[in-house]
Amino acid sequence: MASIKVAVLIGSLRKESFNRRLAYAVERLAPAELSFEHVRIDDLPLYNQEFDHDYPPVCQQLKQQIKAADALLFVTPEYNRSIPGVLKNAVDVASRPYGSNAFAGKPGAVIGTSVGTTGSAMAQQHLRNVLAYLDVVVLPQPEVFFKFSDGLIDEQGHISVESTQKFLQRFVDRYVAWLHKQL
Repeated sequence: MASIKVAVLIGSLRKESFNRRLAYAVERLAPAELSFEHVRIDDLPLYNQEFDHDYPPVCQQLKQQIKAADALLFVTPEYNRSIPGVLKNAVDVASRPYGSNAFAGKPGAVIGTSVGTTGSAMAQQHLRNVLAYLDVVVLPQPEVFFKFSDGLIDEQGHISVESTQKFLQRFVDRYVAWLHKQL
Protein backbone atom coordinates (compact mmCIF):
# COMPACT_ATOMS: atom_id res chain seq x y z
CA MET A 1 0.00 0.00 0.00
CA ALA A 2 1.14 3.54 -0.69
CA SER A 3 1.78 6.02 2.06
CA ILE A 4 -1.12 6.62 4.45
CA LYS A 5 -1.66 10.29 5.26
CA VAL A 6 -2.94 10.77 8.82
CA ALA A 7 -4.46 14.08 9.93
CA VAL A 8 -3.68 14.62 13.62
CA LEU A 9 -6.00 16.77 15.72
CA ILE A 10 -4.62 17.58 19.17
CA GLY A 11 -7.14 18.90 21.66
CA SER A 12 -4.64 20.94 23.65
CA LEU A 13 -3.21 24.30 22.63
CA ARG A 14 -0.63 24.46 25.42
CA LYS A 15 2.95 24.75 24.12
CA GLU A 16 4.12 21.97 26.42
CA SER A 17 1.04 19.83 25.87
CA PHE A 18 1.26 16.27 27.18
CA ASN A 19 -1.01 15.20 24.32
CA ARG A 20 1.28 16.75 21.71
CA ARG A 21 4.06 14.70 23.30
CA LEU A 22 1.85 11.61 23.04
CA ALA A 23 1.18 12.35 19.36
CA TYR A 24 4.92 12.64 18.73
CA ALA A 25 5.53 9.36 20.56
CA VAL A 26 2.98 7.59 18.36
CA GLU A 27 4.61 9.08 15.26
CA ARG A 28 8.04 7.85 16.38
CA LEU A 29 6.66 4.33 16.83
CA ALA A 30 4.81 4.25 13.51
CA PRO A 31 6.21 2.73 10.33
CA ALA A 32 7.45 5.03 7.55
CA GLU A 33 4.35 4.29 5.45
CA LEU A 34 2.35 6.60 7.74
CA SER A 35 2.84 10.33 7.30
CA PHE A 36 1.39 12.60 9.95
CA GLU A 37 0.08 16.11 9.41
CA HIS A 38 -0.80 18.12 12.49
CA VAL A 39 -3.95 20.09 11.77
CA ARG A 40 -3.96 23.59 13.20
CA ILE A 41 -7.09 24.33 15.24
CA ASP A 42 -6.03 27.31 17.36
CA ASP A 43 -6.92 29.92 14.73
CA LEU A 44 -10.50 28.86 14.04
CA PRO A 45 -13.39 31.16 14.87
CA LEU A 46 -16.15 29.65 16.97
CA TYR A 47 -18.54 27.82 14.68
CA ASN A 48 -21.64 29.79 13.79
CA GLN A 49 -24.36 28.58 11.43
CA GLU A 50 -24.07 31.89 9.59
CA PHE A 51 -20.76 30.50 8.18
CA ASP A 52 -22.73 27.97 6.16
CA HIS A 53 -23.42 30.53 3.43
CA ASP A 54 -19.92 32.05 3.35
CA TYR A 55 -17.40 29.75 5.06
CA PRO A 56 -14.35 31.65 6.36
CA PRO A 57 -11.12 30.77 4.51
CA VAL A 58 -9.43 29.35 7.63
CA CYS A 59 -12.40 27.02 8.10
CA GLN A 60 -12.28 25.98 4.43
CA GLN A 61 -8.58 25.20 4.89
CA LEU A 62 -9.34 22.92 7.85
CA LYS A 63 -11.97 21.09 5.83
CA GLN A 64 -9.52 20.62 2.94
CA GLN A 65 -6.83 19.20 5.25
CA ILE A 66 -9.29 16.68 6.65
CA LYS A 67 -10.58 15.74 3.19
CA ALA A 68 -7.01 15.25 1.89
CA ALA A 69 -6.16 12.80 4.69
CA ASP A 70 -6.61 9.06 4.42
CA ALA A 71 -7.07 8.60 8.17
CA LEU A 72 -7.50 10.52 11.40
CA LEU A 73 -5.85 10.54 14.81
CA PHE A 74 -7.48 12.48 17.64
CA VAL A 75 -5.26 13.07 20.67
CA THR A 76 -7.19 14.67 23.49
CA PRO A 77 -6.81 15.70 27.09
CA GLU A 78 -9.81 15.79 29.37
CA TYR A 79 -11.22 19.11 30.55
CA ASN A 80 -13.95 18.88 33.18
CA ARG A 81 -14.65 15.27 32.16
CA SER A 82 -15.20 16.05 28.50
CA ILE A 83 -13.71 17.21 25.22
CA PRO A 84 -11.77 20.48 25.20
CA GLY A 85 -13.81 23.24 23.59
CA VAL A 86 -11.18 23.95 20.94
CA LEU A 87 -11.33 20.36 19.69
CA LYS A 88 -15.14 20.28 19.65
CA ASN A 89 -15.14 23.54 17.72
CA ALA A 90 -12.73 22.10 15.13
CA VAL A 91 -14.97 19.05 14.74
CA ASP A 92 -18.00 21.30 14.31
CA VAL A 93 -16.24 23.50 11.74
CA ALA A 94 -14.98 20.56 9.67
CA SER A 95 -18.32 18.76 9.68
CA ARG A 96 -20.54 21.67 8.62
CA PRO A 97 -22.52 22.84 6.76
CA TYR A 98 -24.89 19.91 6.58
CA GLY A 99 -24.00 17.67 3.67
CA SER A 100 -20.31 18.63 3.55
CA ASN A 101 -18.88 16.66 6.46
CA ALA A 102 -15.11 16.39 5.83
CA PHE A 103 -14.83 13.46 8.27
CA ALA A 104 -17.42 11.17 6.67
CA GLY A 105 -16.21 7.65 6.02
CA LYS A 106 -12.67 8.18 7.27
CA PRO A 107 -11.05 5.72 9.68
CA GLY A 108 -9.77 7.23 12.90
CA ALA A 109 -8.45 6.57 16.37
CA VAL A 110 -8.92 8.39 19.64
CA ILE A 111 -6.18 8.45 22.28
CA GLY A 112 -5.14 10.78 25.06
CA THR A 113 -3.58 11.46 28.38
CA SER A 114 -4.18 13.76 31.32
CA VAL A 115 -2.83 14.33 34.81
CA GLY A 116 -5.97 12.85 36.36
CA THR A 117 -6.06 9.23 37.45
CA THR A 118 -8.50 8.25 34.68
CA GLY A 119 -6.39 9.84 31.97
CA SER A 120 -8.78 11.10 29.32
CA ALA A 121 -11.29 8.25 29.39
CA MET A 122 -14.42 10.40 29.71
CA ALA A 123 -13.32 12.87 27.03
CA GLN A 124 -12.56 10.01 24.68
CA GLN A 125 -15.98 8.48 25.20
CA HIS A 126 -17.66 11.80 24.48
CA LEU A 127 -15.52 12.29 21.38
CA ARG A 128 -16.27 8.74 20.17
CA ASN A 129 -20.00 9.52 20.43
CA VAL A 130 -19.60 12.65 18.32
CA LEU A 131 -17.42 10.87 15.76
CA ALA A 132 -19.92 8.02 15.42
CA TYR A 133 -22.56 10.54 14.45
CA LEU A 134 -20.16 12.07 11.92
CA ASP A 135 -19.54 8.69 10.23
CA VAL A 136 -15.94 8.31 11.41
CA VAL A 137 -15.09 4.64 11.78
CA VAL A 138 -13.14 4.60 15.06
CA LEU A 139 -10.66 1.89 16.04
CA PRO A 140 -12.46 0.16 18.93
CA GLN A 141 -9.47 -1.36 20.74
CA PRO A 142 -7.03 -0.85 22.28
CA GLU A 143 -8.16 2.21 24.16
CA VAL A 144 -5.26 4.48 25.08
CA PHE A 145 -5.77 6.67 28.11
CA PHE A 146 -3.40 7.01 31.04
CA LYS A 147 -2.26 9.35 33.76
CA PHE A 148 0.61 11.49 32.54
CA SER A 149 3.56 11.92 34.89
CA ASP A 150 6.62 14.15 34.64
CA GLY A 151 9.30 12.70 32.41
CA LEU A 152 7.12 9.96 30.91
CA ILE A 153 7.29 11.39 27.36
CA ASP A 154 9.60 14.25 26.43
CA GLU A 155 8.95 17.12 23.99
CA GLN A 156 10.22 15.07 21.03
CA GLY A 157 8.11 12.01 21.85
CA HIS A 158 10.79 9.86 23.48
CA ILE A 159 9.19 7.51 26.02
CA SER A 160 11.14 6.89 29.25
CA VAL A 161 9.16 3.93 30.63
CA GLU A 162 9.48 0.61 28.80
CA SER A 163 5.99 -0.61 29.68
CA THR A 164 4.47 2.60 28.29
CA GLN A 165 6.51 2.22 25.11
CA LYS A 166 5.33 -1.38 24.68
CA PHE A 167 1.72 -0.34 25.35
CA LEU A 168 1.88 2.44 22.76
CA GLN A 169 3.65 0.18 20.26
CA ARG A 170 0.78 -2.30 20.56
CA PHE A 171 -1.65 0.53 19.83
CA VAL A 172 0.36 1.69 16.80
CA ASP A 173 0.68 -1.83 15.42
CA ARG A 174 -3.05 -2.42 15.80
CA TYR A 175 -3.90 0.99 14.29
CA VAL A 176 -1.71 0.35 11.23
CA ALA A 177 -3.12 -3.17 10.68
CA TRP A 178 -6.65 -1.82 11.07
CA LEU A 179 -5.99 1.03 8.61
CA HIS A 180 -4.87 -1.52 6.03
CA LYS A 181 -8.24 -3.25 6.39
CA GLN A 182 -10.19 0.01 6.20
CA LEU A 183 -8.43 1.66 3.26
